[in-house]
Amino acid sequence: MEYQSLLQDVIRIADQASQKVMDIYRSDFKVEYKADESPITAADLASHRVIVEGLRNLSHDIPILSEEAASAPWSERRRWHRFWLVDPIDGTKDFTQRTGEFTVNIALVEHGEPVLGVVTAPALKEAYWGVKGQGAWKRDRTGRVRRISVVVPKAEKRIVASKNHLNDETRAFIEKIGEHQLVQAGSSLKFCKIAEGHADIYPRLGPTCEWDTGAAHAVLAAAGGKVETLDGQPLRYGKEDVLNPYFVASAKWYR
Repeated sequence: MEYQSLLQDVIRIADQASQKVMDIYRSDFKVEYKADESPITAADLASHRVIVEGLRNLSHDIPILSEEAASAPWSERRRWHRFWLVDPIDGTKDFTQRTGEFTVNIALVEHGEPVLGVVTAPALKEAYWGVKGQGAWKRDRTGRVRRISVVVPKAEKRIVASKNHLNDETRAFIEKIGEHQLVQAGSSLKFCKIAEGHADIYPRLGPTCEWDTGAAHAVLAAAGGKVETLDGQPLRYGKEDVLNPYFVASAKWYR
């Protein structure tokens, strides 16, 4: 498949979803809670509807896995060699707390690997995208687009961590890195910080799902980085259990 030919349409769909999200972000929205006690708002559902409709119009033959829809049974999903992976809003807590650090995420997965990813940060007016074998780019709040890539770290490593998920295991991992500084970021922006050279490593020693990571993983990989499990294997997608194992995202200097 020619991924580059899909890219501009996927960016357009993500931007349309982002506009819907911001309309609700500026309003007096209500917060509800799902069965797992994670928050959900009208923005999650509005973004989901825009993305699913857009992707179906773009490629009706490619199935879609989204956080905000009932998942197809494994007996069906196991036959998906290619699928769209969607998180309509990653960082709903950041959304409800109005930090601005939430994202809209669309990835194309082929044979377990995210090969195209678009991540928008609507409140920050920023966007990132990446395509396997083509590279990665950032669009800043002025609309300027530039190519991005990971960098070789200095002696003091910049470790990106989530304010909401700094647990004891993560602290222990960070201490083993040695000389470091912490870079705070929310949602899938943690991957993007590494992709644009503003951070060096992101350990995630806590629960995430495939849709939380797929799009930003694609951006980071296209920028020259990697995402691996703790035993050094590439993080894979399209599993029976959509929960990810613990992982480390980084440029290629790590291990």
